[in-house]
Amino acid sequence: MQKDDFLKLGYKIKFERSKRKLSQLDLALKTGLTTRTVSRIECGSIDPKYSTLVRIAGALELNIIDLLNFKL
Repeated sequence: MQKDDFLKLGYKIKFERSKRKLSQLDLALKTGLTTRTVSRIECGSIDPKYSTLVRIAGALELNIIDLLNFKL
């Protein structure tokens, strides 16, 4: 993935999280991540592992394919 893809992924996660009225803390608690990690993913500043994306997708009740679909 390129930097632009990380930004799109982060925006998608934030969009889906906000749509569900979850805070970063809520998502962190559901996934076992720290709020800092959630924030960094949403800002596109880190390259999350596939297993992390699976956990986020599960917490957002999304299929991993839907999470990686950047068309909003």
